[in-house]
Amino acid sequence: MTIKELYESIGADYEDALHRLMNDRLVTKFSLKFLDDQSFASLCAAMEAEDWETAFRAAHTLKGVAQNLAFTELGKSSAALTEALRGYEKPEDPALLEQVKSDYERTAAGIRAFQAG
Repeated sequence: MTIKELYESIGADYEDALHRLMNDRLVTKFSLKFLDDQSFASLCAAMEAEDWETAFRAAHTLKGVAQNLAFTELGKSSAALTEALRGYEKPEDPALLEQVKSDYERTAAGIRAFQAG
């Protein structure tokens, strides 16, 4: 699997990532580093603890990382959750977190498959 095929498999925008990062090597490097980012784990823990300020910050960080890497679906869902958390209050729609979880898992699974070769 190529890095472009990875992006296609997870519904991401390879051309946008390539434009931002300038070459395949950097797109690959930072896509693989995504698995080390702790913002998703922090988001889930904060949501469980009902710590809305920490949840907002984690969602905002996840959104930024996803958008910078052009992980389109994860970027959209984490942006929606970020906005719902902006006032440091419990989001009215619990489906927002579930969508982020689904998009994150799809993205992470695709990257792991790419990493495995």
